[in-house]
Amino acid sequence: MEELVNMGLIREKLPLLAILIALSVVLGLVINIPIPGTNGYVNLLDVGIYTAALTLGGPAGLLVGASSGLLLDLLLGYPQWMFFSLVIHGLQGYLVGILAKNQVKTLPLLGLILGSFTMVIGYYLATWLLYGHLAGLASLPSNALQVIVGIIGASSIVAILNKQKMTLHHW
Repeated sequence: MEELVNMGLIREKLPLLAILIALSVVLGLVINIPIPGTNGYVNLLDVGIYTAALTLGGPAGLLVGASSGLLLDLLLGYPQWMFFSLVIHGLQGYLVGILAKNQVKTLPLLGLILGSFTMVIGYYLATWLLYGHLAGLASLPSNALQVIVGIIGASSIVAILNKQKMTLHHW
């Protein structure tokens, strides 16, 4: 919770966060596959959210997740999902980020699992609310695939940044 109080990071890193939001939206725009029966789609947005959260922490994950999720839905013509994406992807990024910035080595993995679970269950509930129980169930496999691809993509990017000693935190 202390991290939320210290919003200096957000102010200091605002240009970088704006770039990460834009890159996350572009990732979602480049690959977005409509999913029949759910009136939703699968995309690469989670790669950007997880990269921001793993490197910059919870507040950055929250801002990048919430903003890019909302913007992507707006740009792709899915306005019914905008509020849900704001909340779900924001919470997803925050959970990953607060656990990733902890000193315990296993917590980043736990954060990715918890953030992914939050996203999959969040969209299951949102889909159920909008389109019914069967549509909610139909959304589970595609959202699970999306977070798995997000974890693999972000982990690869973060590993490359770390190997080059170029973490986003130092920019």
